Amino acid sequence: MGTIFLIAILIFGFLIVFQIAKANEYVSVLKGEKKAFEQNNRINGFMMIVFLVLGLVGVYWCNELFRGKILGEAASDHGEKIDDMLYITLAITGVVFVATQILLFWFSFRYQYSEKRKPFYYPHNNKLEVIWTVIPAIFLTVLVGFGLYYWFKITGAPPKDALEVEITGRQFSWIGRYPGKDHIYGKKNFRNIDDDNNNNRLGLIWEDKASQDDIVVSGSDIYLIKGKPVHITINSRDVIHDVGLAHFRMKMDAVPGTPTTMWFTPKYTSAEMKEMTGNPDFEYEISCDQMCGTSHFSMKGVIHVVTNSEFILWMAKQQSNYAQMNANKQGAQPAAPAKDSTQKATAASATIKSTSN
Repeated sequence: MGTIFLIAILIFGFLIVFQIAKANEYVSVLKGEKKAFEQNNRINGFMMIVFLVLGLVGVYWCNELFRGKILGEAASDHGEKIDDMLYITLAITGVVFVATQILLFWFSFRYQYSEKRKPFYYPHNNKLEVIWTVIPAIFLTVLVGFGLYYWFKITGAPPKDALEVEITGRQFSWIGRYPGKDHIYGKKNFRNIDDDNNNNRLGLIWEDKASQDDIVVSGSDIYLIKGKPVHITINSRDVIHDVGLAHFRMKMDAVPGTPTTMWFTPKYTSAEMKEMTGNPDFEYEISCDQMCGTSHFSMKGVIHVVTNSEFILWMAKQQSNYAQMNANKQGAQPAAPAKDSTQKATAASATIKSTSN
């Protein structure tokens, strides 16, 4: 129904434009072609100035209206550099945009057709060609250089004490994984994937000892530590996804069979961001920034940025995927870590400290 309504509006709009054009043609016949042409030319020239003024005012007004309201302050150290690069790019292109628009519309008004003026034939000038080719090339080279520098920083080797987290996309959710006490991710094989009761969502190879202590969580339960670098390894189980972390200004494709990586340092906890934004429901969102299927819009994950002590307590409550699978096979629910919570918290703390050394 909506499509039919849209088509009807387009047809109706076309008829209106057609009738206006016909009416203008009849007026031209009555007034005389030359007189009508001169009058229309003056009107069009005046409208050029009107569009110029309204356009520049509109650009300024939109900038003031939405400044700082779309994404807010960057929540990571690399995000700050990305924002700086974007502001520099906007400043340079903004000056060029304003200058060229003023010249474009002013020339259209100032040098509109007149019988008293003859056009000047000026086909070529080597000096001007060099100027407007070399200067933009220099600016673009500088901007691309900044972009490559930050790209290599984000995708390069992380600090030695970085927290390791793996994020895997699938239609239409995210899966997180933390290496165990050995700090090594276990091996995987897609043939081992078993989604029943979340037994083996990543296809871990249980014969590999490194897999047996890996902690697998849902995409809404990924925890990071404020002020601690995090190295994220990104994978996909099916099609191409994209891990979009808008508040951290991070973005990276999730490609089947080809792991990608990036790292950054969170600046604010989730609780601090709630206060800064004035939004009690604020969450660091993982969005899929690559069209991946019919339910692409619902593919959302949540990152919780917490303090170091809060992370240790959370980690102490987690069970490895291997232990969960065995509990499920035995027909029992994973045991709540009540008795040995202190021991697990101590072990988790030691794990984090060992990565910092």
